[in-house]
Amino acid sequence: MADTYSQIYIQVVFAVQNRNALIQPPWEEDLYKYITGIIQNKGQKMLSINGAYNHIHFLIGMKPTCCLSELVREIKKASNAFIKEKEFAKFNFKWQEGFGAFSYGQSQLTDVIKYIERQKEHHTKKTFKEEYLSFLKAFQIEFKDEYLFEWFE
Repeated sequence: MADTYSQIYIQVVFAVQNRNALIQPPWEEDLYKYITGIIQNKGQKMLSINGAYNHIHFLIGMKPTCCLSELVREIKKASNAFIKEKEFAKFNFKWQEGFGAFSYGQSQLTDVIKYIERQKEHHTKKTFKEEYLSFLKAFQIEFKDEYLFEWFE
């Protein structure tokens, strides 16, 4: 029987509900390690993870048998419970519905990883909304404003 060979690289982006600044430096590394564990336990490969105070990005090497929406749903559900269990957030923590997923080729990985690693620096100049809309435009993804995240500036 023949094996399946693939190279699928996906950057996933999702935000804290209402874009609240709830991801805090004292515990964000624990959150990223926890999410990395979920991804690895699901048989996928974490290539990079980082974020800002109100959203995260991660880049994975994904197997073709993986259902991305199920993986993201599991990450959000489990990490939300983890944050509550550890009492990291002083306020009610919840991820926003929906996510962005953007695919890349092997030759783009170094640049994408650098981009993810520089999230905090990047967001001193650009809001999450500006960043997210630029992804949609760059990837030529059609969207309707009313179905995007709820934007609270």
